[in-house]
Amino acid sequence: MEDYNKIIESLGVKYLKSNNIKVSTSFTLNDYEETENAIIILKKGIIHFGKDQELLKEGHAVFIPANRMTPLSFGNTDEKTSQLTLEEFGFKQSEYFRTSDTEELSNVVADFTMVVFETKVFDTVNFFTALDIPAFSLENSAVNNSIYDIIIESQKGRAGNQRVVKLKTDLMVIEVIRHILEKRLFVEQMATNSTYFKDPRLIKLFKHIKENLSGELTNKMLSEVADVSEDYVGQYFKTLTGINPQDYIEYQRMEYAVKLLRTTKMSIRDIGRACGYKDTAYFCRRFKMMYGIPAGKMRKRETLMNV
Repeated sequence: MEDYNKIIESLGVKYLKSNNIKVSTSFTLNDYEETENAIIILKKGIIHFGKDQELLKEGHAVFIPANRMTPLSFGNTDEKTSQLTLEEFGFKQSEYFRTSDTEELSNVVADFTMVVFETKVFDTVNFFTALDIPAFSLENSAVNNSIYDIIIESQKGRAGNQRVVKLKTDLMVIEVIRHILEKRLFVEQMATNSTYFKDPRLIKLFKHIKENLSGELTNKMLSEVADVSEDYVGQYFKTLTGINPQDYIEYQRMEYAVKLLRTTKMSIRDIGRACGYKDTAYFCRRFKMMYGIPAGKMRKRETLMNV
């Protein structure tokens, strides 16, 4: 248990957004994916999730890890129901979703609450993505209560609300991890992460990569940082993380690109360079390959289910 306490202490948790959403028409979103973690609580109606279209019970939640493609279906669906991609949905969101509690709808097929948040180890590694786990149902009243508190505080301009939201988001993440441990979910993945997150050389590599995304990050350079041979550094990194270092670096660069698209007015060319891509066309190709939409459309659409 001490290992898990160390992991929890190392986590940097950040609230990003939340909302209450009503779905007016049944449809299926075949490739839903967020760049950060999301939890959806179904208050009323019908939601199916995952490749097997598991039914989410009313009052229960589904946890969707960052960058985990997860099909979502809202309402009673059949072969005639609209099948949308994430890109298509970005242009039709207002046809299906309503976020105003005051707006009357003649038909509501699903009513849910959603919160999106970041969870990183040592402010570098996306914890739940590193676990490589699928979306899973989450029946936990403590998690639900934390989410409802987050919604209330985020929507009211009371003194100290940002601090309360941060505290409640921290508590929510702890309760999710407790739920995973108590239900003995993903035992192997949790055990693996509890060991490699303690390796000081790996942590040093994580920090070096994050601080040098705009420059060259060859295996030779990484070997010098970790003080291991160039021939061994790739195997060392993959043994501990399950991913080779260059793939990890590209993931970090793309994640940083998304952040710049959402928070700055930098040109696509400048963002590519800031993320270590000298060739803008290549950057754009890699971005679309990873996220399914061009960088420019990502900026316009922001994310699914915006506040």
